Amino acid sequence: MTVIRLLLVDDDPLVRAGLSLMMGGADDIEIVGEAADGAEAEAAVDRTRPDVVLMDIRMPSVDGLTATERLRARPDAPQVVVLTTFHADEQVLRALRVGAAGFVLKDTPPAEILAAVRPAAAGDHVLSPTVTRQLMAHAVGTAADTRRTRARERITALNDREREVAVAVGRGLSNAEIAAALYMSVATVKTHVSRVLAKLDLNNRVQIALLAYDAGLLEDAEPEPEGH
Repeated sequence: MTVIRLLLVDDDPLVRAGLSLMMGGADDIEIVGEAADGAEAEAAVDRTRPDVVLMDIRMPSVDGLTATERLRARPDAPQVVVLTTFHADEQVLRALRVGAAGFVLKDTPPAEILAAVRPAAAGDHVLSPTVTRQLMAHAVGTAADTRRTRARERITALNDREREVAVAVGRGLSNAEIAAALYMSVATVKTHVSRVLAKLDLNNRVQIALLAYDAGLLEDAEPEPEGH
């Protein structure tokens, strides 16, 4: 069994204690450290080398958004799952754009927090299609025209097949679902996703989804499979 090394970052010691109690009981989770703000988080990452950082966004001194951006810019970056009190929030969107693998609400049941940490550790996105749609809707408005122009310029780096895969990722489909929809093997899908990430200079599927949305590629996309 692979054990996930988890770092907890929150300015409230009671929240950290609660998270440690909830998460530390799982057989595949090891709490390797805690931090009270973004500056402490960076030092703690250097010291403990976590696989995943569970990061509060709103903290004094260095906030979680700044810390997430700094951590994800590292060559050996840990995955970051942000903690928030809001479903759709501009700071959550900014955290996702700079590389967070997803987010969970602070009042989320322990099982759901674990369900976010585990795929993040494996390099997968942790946003359901429903939550992704909520975020996309929230993204409309602020600098939307500028984002669309820039996103469309970046998307031109993709070939037609890569663009199809990017749209499918944006719809929240898994690799297996993309393979079935586009009549290719799962291994080929993984190769295309890797190429999309490299060509667009992105580091996870959430960023692909956001860029596909910004570029307008999801507007004519087919609905997601029933039951997803």
